[in-house]
Amino acid sequence: MKPRRIELLAPARDLACGVAAVDHGADAVYIGAPRFGARSAAGNTLEDIRSLVEYAHPFNVRIYVTVNTILYDDELSEAERLIWELYRIGVDALIVQDAALLHMHLPPIPLHASTQMDNRTPEKVKLLKELGFKQTVLARELNVKEISDIHAAVPDMPLEVFVHGALCVSYSGQCYASQHCFGRSANRGECAQFCRLPFSLEDADGNTLVRNRHLLSLKDMNRSEWLEELLDAGVTSFKIEGRLKDVGYVKNITSYYRQKLDDILARRPEFIHASDGNILYSFTPDPVRTFNRGFTDYFLHGRKNDIGSFDTPKSIGEQMGRVSFVGDNYLAVNTQSAFHNGDGVCAFKEDGTLVGFRINRAENGRLYPSPETRNVDWKALKGCMLYRNFDVEFEKSLSHPRTALRHIPVSITFREIPFGFAIGIRKVSPIKEGINENPTEVCFPMEKISAESEQERNICKQLSKLGNTILEAAEVHVEWSANFFIPSSILSEMRRKAVEVFFHARKMSAVPFIPMKKDGLPDASSVLPSSYRANVANHEAQAFYHSLGIGRIEPAFEINPPSKAVLMTCRHCLRYSLGACPKQQHKQPSFREPLVLVSADGRRFPLRFDCKRCVMEVLS
Repeated sequence: MKPRRIELLAPARDLACGVAAVDHGADAVYIGAPRFGARSAAGNTLEDIRSLVEYAHPFNVRIYVTVNTILYDDELSEAERLIWELYRIGVDALIVQDAALLHMHLPPIPLHASTQMDNRTPEKVKLLKELGFKQTVLARELNVKEISDIHAAVPDMPLEVFVHGALCVSYSGQCYASQHCFGRSANRGECAQFCRLPFSLEDADGNTLVRNRHLLSLKDMNRSEWLEELLDAGVTSFKIEGRLKDVGYVKNITSYYRQKLDDILARRPEFIHASDGNILYSFTPDPVRTFNRGFTDYFLHGRKNDIGSFDTPKSIGEQMGRVSFVGDNYLAVNTQSAFHNGDGVCAFKEDGTLVGFRINRAENGRLYPSPETRNVDWKALKGCMLYRNFDVEFEKSLSHPRTALRHIPVSITFREIPFGFAIGIRKVSPIKEGINENPTEVCFPMEKISAESEQERNICKQLSKLGNTILEAAEVHVEWSANFFIPSSILSEMRRKAVEVFFHARKMSAVPFIPMKKDGLPDASSVLPSSYRANVANHEAQAFYHSLGIGRIEPAFEINPPSKAVLMTCRHCLRYSLGACPKQQHKQPSFREPLVLVSADGRRFPLRFDCKRCVMEVLS
């Protein structure tokens, strides 16, 4: 059986983050287009995307560009022109949402189905495969069995699954709360983070069950301990969330997952790297020391009661120890960990209020807060757990320009041929024996001159000088019938040309362009919605839905908001969080429904619980 290529997919806010992702072990990088990406604040110029493509492709690292917002009619022509430009600069695939793109004149560039398309069933993924999509980004809410079932139903569809980063509480593509409340569409990259706001929860009798907590805010995902289980379920692409995160986050989290995956691939012969290169790190990655709200594996192993970040939507960071004593201008903490001047720390007081401050000085086990925060009531923190959410020394270690060096190990063969000599270069795998690409070889016609002294050592030395390239000579072989003399200057020129041919061959095979399916489209009327949830905002998308057997399609929420709508569809369930789930906890609620979320400005959002589908809906 042919080994399955496994991809670590890292985010890039900009070119610097993209380069860092490549250097620190990504097999692929996703980055926002100048427009129409689902993070409007993370757009990039075509020039920067071109530079990233040119940097990544020598490592066989692929570049995916997000064009995953829904489009209005007056944007279709611009979107089409943009996609042609991305095709011309060598982008490997587009991550898309709008069905209009399947009905437009596009270049033969692979399309990946964004998680914004709400991909959570075997039927949906099978349809996407029939439509020609080359990879599917599954919904974050799926558990291992659901992922495995999709893989079993569509085994030849590469499955991309989020493994780390911030979580949206609603199924992606099915959240209209930001548009409803603030006129900012999550489906157009302008999410106002409604789910991070504080709410109170009331029952039908007006009783307040929970007051002023972040009831829709979730912890961050961390599935690093279950990567092998996901591999066995059929996942081929492990995705790190974070197209708004800084370069330190990209370095740390990419490195962490690279090392985790490498450990698995080293002992599983059926899986191989999707890109090339050995990496030498100058730091030890640790996700706890980078922005996080606490961690959860989400619904990977079923429903749990610890997925929420209800006390605060802000970064909590690393648990350090309890405050044992509070002096007039300092705190003492019971911990074995070291603090540093400039660290940021925080703690929850007994009433749940989050207090944070910067350490001005850490000395002899005492933490002296910065002057501007000394008016805080520090006495209230005695006995509270202290967290470090900014580790100044760790951030310094990530701030160096070269925190990782990535090189491709190669085997170089210098051999005699009838009319001169030839140099062959082939990549060697650091993980698997026998997983090597075909060598490139350059022939050099020249006169063979016998040498008086031994020459093999000098040949190996000269051909190993790859310091100004990303190649690293793992081995050099000399195959000839006699001891011939070749000047070092000639060997250097031969090496330069051989390396040039090696990279040219890899560049030519970097992007597998495969056209989308255009005819014989399947009937999708039983799979796709026909309501506003289909997110159809233009005539091309409407025409494509018609071609799939869907006669009438409602306009998108952004075009014509319904008077009564489901603003969010969530697997996260507040009734379960309250310990009152009749289905899984076998408890009947002590309160009368419907429950209502009440925002700080008094707006009310009824909740509806669908136990058959095991979802909670937030209503307008």
